[in-house]
Amino acid sequence: MRPEDVSPIQRPHITHAERGYGAFVPPPLPPQVIFDNQLVNALSAADRAVGALAGIGKTLPSAYLLAHALVRREAVLSSRIEGTQTTLSELALFEVEPYPREDGSDVAEVFNYVDALKHVLAVDRRLPLSLPLLLEAHKILMTGVRGGHATPGEFRRSQNWIGPPGVLLDQATYVPPPLERLWECLDAFEKYLHADRTLPPLMAIACLHYQFEAIHPFIDGNGRIGRLLITLLLVEWGLLPAPLLDLSAYLEPRRDEYYTRLLAVSMHGDWPGWIEFFLGVVAHQADDAMQRATALQALRGEYRTQVTSARASSLLPRLVDALFETPAMTIGRAAELLGVTHRSAALNVGKLVNAGVLTEIKPNGRTRLFLAAEILRVLNGELA
Repeated sequence: MRPEDVSPIQRPHITHAERGYGAFVPPPLPPQVIFDNQLVNALSAADRAVGALAGIGKTLPSAYLLAHALVRREAVLSSRIEGTQTTLSELALFEVEPYPREDGSDVAEVFNYVDALKHVLAVDRRLPLSLPLLLEAHKILMTGVRGGHATPGEFRRSQNWIGPPGVLLDQATYVPPPLERLWECLDAFEKYLHADRTLPPLMAIACLHYQFEAIHPFIDGNGRIGRLLITLLLVEWGLLPAPLLDLSAYLEPRRDEYYTRLLAVSMHGDWPGWIEFFLGVVAHQADDAMQRATALQALRGEYRTQVTSARASSLLPRLVDALFETPAMTIGRAAELLGVTHRSAALNVGKLVNAGVLTEIKPNGRTRLFLAAEILRVLNGELA
């Protein structure tokens, strides 16, 4: 980084590393933020939308199933920001019929993201909200996939940088703190996680996400862990009862603006621009999640009514619910879920096919694979 590329107000935060290059050391949080009308309106809209989503999450009888579905959507799209090309259908099929990871690294990365998010949100997790918890998430995210060489579960032990493909350190767009300042930055970051905050919670989350990205503490996986942190904080701080907010659905098609807004904080101190952008994303996606949760709940009710009759199997509603967690099925998975024989499971899956709930797709070897196409449509499609 060249000091002349940075606004005068930010130049004091450029340090010369031991090897002579310039790097940015973000000052500790919180920043000084002026609450003008634009920012107040953005915060009010985001607070209202998140509050309404939390209300729906507390009243829906199947909120945990809908949260599982939205977590998978977030995993697919957060990973896509980093260049993976997996779809929700591919993730669902991988979950019910995994294949060797060297043959499907993209989908395995997304699957790891789901596992990492489930781990940090588990009610019986071992660690509190902390840097070690994020290290555990990183280890789950990066193990056994591309980037697995990048010390999963460890903070970086070498300098990284951001810029166009092939760019060298001295021409990088952004250089995060050098190793000799890394722990200083991480310590300040963790202290703010537990501080008595003067900023409203959503604004504090915006600041923490930026700070994590600015520190860039891992060789690889920073973006995904940084976005996982948003979901974790929304639940940990009681803003949402479950991970119902999938911000990456908005960020993925706008990744250039997302990166530009983050970089502008480092280069120009543009906290208002980043925070207002973040609050707009939250408000938009909370409204979107409410509509999708309502649509998924209605579809679940329709399916359960459809398969519940005097002559229907009492096991079918259990299979229906399982599809809202993972919208794919095999006969073996159905047998395991229901605790029945392979033949009985096949008969029950066949009834869901006849009811239009499941569609059989091209078999993978000997395994018959089924997708819940309408659930995937609600998760993927444009809302009315």
